[in-house]
Amino acid sequence: MNEVTKPAALRLPSEMTINGEAVLGKGPLLSIPNPANGQLLGEVQSASIEQAEDAIAAARYAFDYGDWSRTAPEERSAALHRLADGLEKHRDEMVALIVSEAGSPVPLAEALQVDVPLRILRWNADAAKKDRTKSLAPDYEVLPSASYVAYRPVGVVTAISAYNYPIHLALLKVGAALAAGCSVVLTPSPRTPFSSLLLGEIAREAGIPAGAFNVILADMEVSQLLTTHPSVDKVSFTGSAAIGAKVMAQAAQSLKGVTLELGGKSPSIVMPGTDFSSLVLGMHMRYSRNAGQGCASPTRILIHESQIDDFIDQSKAVWSQIKVGDPWDRTTTVGPLIRAEHLASVAGFVESARADGGTIVAGGNKVELNGGWYHEPTLVSGVTNDSRIAREEVFGPVAIVLPYDDVDDAVSIANDNKYGLAGYVFGPDTAECLAVADRLRVGIIQINGGGSFRPDAPYGGFKYSGVGREIGEDGILDYLEASHVQFSLGPNPPRLS
Repeated sequence: MNEVTKPAALRLPSEMTINGEAVLGKGPLLSIPNPANGQLLGEVQSASIEQAEDAIAAARYAFDYGDWSRTAPEERSAALHRLADGLEKHRDEMVALIVSEAGSPVPLAEALQVDVPLRILRWNADAAKKDRTKSLAPDYEVLPSASYVAYRPVGVVTAISAYNYPIHLALLKVGAALAAGCSVVLTPSPRTPFSSLLLGEIAREAGIPAGAFNVILADMEVSQLLTTHPSVDKVSFTGSAAIGAKVMAQAAQSLKGVTLELGGKSPSIVMPGTDFSSLVLGMHMRYSRNAGQGCASPTRILIHESQIDDFIDQSKAVWSQIKVGDPWDRTTTVGPLIRAEHLASVAGFVESARADGGTIVAGGNKVELNGGWYHEPTLVSGVTNDSRIAREEVFGPVAIVLPYDDVDDAVSIANDNKYGLAGYVFGPDTAECLAVADRLRVGIIQINGGGSFRPDAPYGGFKYSGVGREIGEDGILDYLEASHVQFSLGPNPPRLS
């Protein structure tokens, strides 16, 4: 894929997508700043309650009476590939919007914000053709019978995505739900609306059937409607654990299913005796990317007590290579945080670590740059796993280093947290690392850096990190219901393939 350059002028989409039509919002006005400079990027009208009702009704009609849920799998696949074609066509425009509204450095915006979800969308498009029906063996207890299990789309899905990876998170939900035959109402974070409005435009261009995919902007009142409305069958949400609990409670009022991808406080275990000279920079770059606004960031680094001083010294030596700067500068690693209040929150965590007796090994300060909301990558030592900064998700470029005395102690510290999204293990003996991985209570584990972001592997966590899974076959199954069909074996039973 080509490298995207900063456009001379940025087009900000303003129209939502309801029932296949472009619609201007009639709800509260959203003012969107550019986090890189604090200046107003643009304004856009959100949906009114009536427009949200229209979007839900369109999705309901498309599922119950329209083309989408009854479309042949091959046609659904082709439609999703057209959506992917459209995203490729508009890739440069999408990347520019994400850099501008989310503050992601442009190489990250290209790779993780657009190209990876595009690959996952293609995988879902192919997976839409799969026949998941399972034949069961005949049963002769009481009455001779045969059975099969069919997988039916759950229905209308509300998809609520977060600001940190707006299109990535949206497409994980939308691609899987549409592949399963569901219809969708997508509402992005009000902090990053423009990229999702463009996705709606692309869907209209791609000829996604009316009502199958709707995009609306929502305030708190509309968001609550989308999680409680009786015509919605499933809610998929990405965000904080606190808001996820509220979404779950709202959905429970009408016993809707939920998929929740929530926070993390992920451990990174470096096995005893590991030579980490080649690992140190990458470990710090990993939790600093996207300004630390990533739920799987490895922000608790566990080092054997005999190697703590060496790790700290090597960390200090590489710190200058982690550049804070303009997200359009291709040498930037750490761009801005999303809002001024979030910058204040991140800085507050650093101050609380100092109050808990912690030492700032490197970084630790806000950065004055072009009026934007920047914070240095920060490494803290001298705190315990009971400290606030070790227990709560900072969602900024801040990590702590924790000592352990043996591998059992490392596993105990790693699991001693309410979150369980991701875990990282480093060491020269892969078998030993895998043995540690088997003991971690997390949904995603990478050994010695792992590999590429696979479109066929599940993503999600244990405990407060969420409910259900996204991506891969598990991600599609989250939008399907199993239906057992049983029939008696008479003289001319049907033939099952």
